[in-house]
Amino acid sequence: MPTNVTPRTFCECVNAWSVRGREVQFHTEQPDTTSEIWKRLLDLIDEAAETQAEIFQPRTALASEDWYTLATLPPTIRKLTSVKRMVLYGSSLVRIPPEIGEMEALEEFVPYTSYRLHWFPYEITRCKNLKKSTVSTRALYGNFKHRSPFPDLRTDTAKTALAISQPPACSVCNRPFASTPIHRWISLPVATDVLPLLVYACSPSCIAALPHPPGNYVDHPHRGGRSVEQPPRLF
Repeated sequence: MPTNVTPRTFCECVNAWSVRGREVQFHTEQPDTTSEIWKRLLDLIDEAAETQAEIFQPRTALASEDWYTLATLPPTIRKLTSVKRMVLYGSSLVRIPPEIGEMEALEEFVPYTSYRLHWFPYEITRCKNLKKSTVSTRALYGNFKHRSPFPDLRTDTAKTALAISQPPACSVCNRPFASTPIHRWISLPVATDVLPLLVYACSPSCIAALPHPPGNYVDHPHRGGRSVEQPPRLF
């Protein structure tokens, strides 16, 4: 690899999950929104929105060393209402913004080999046309292969991460928050995968309204931490 090329960013989370007694921590990386790479990504989103593109695959328009520096996507992905297929293959992303829920035409979501994406926003469940997904299961919190622990939502590190990722309205009812959101993890089927989803709820009634998780996953919304009892591994 040329010395002037930024290598792909990996994380040690998967290895840390196996350390007994060690709590799992969120990634708290934030994008440099003043960088030329970020501005280029904004332009790609605008172009896709203006042309009513059905496929959004930003990696094809970015140099690898630029693609690997991105920690998240801009909230302007809400503009991509014509996109049916979003490909984020091989990224270094650590989170997906909740605005993905406004991509109403989305049918296929491909973040495969994005090994730092350990969870997704609950808002992705609003993509009612989403039928196909390709996710690196082993990288997910609570996955059926490793039963990796979920970060405890009550820690100081979690509070920082939760502030970074907070949506503008309740994940469940989409009403503005009148007070501090209630945070919960829940595992639910999304397209062809069961994903760990982060919920920001405006009230206990919204938590109570959440769907029931599928069999062989934690059967209720929870706050995470190693004390959460998960079903046995399947492999």
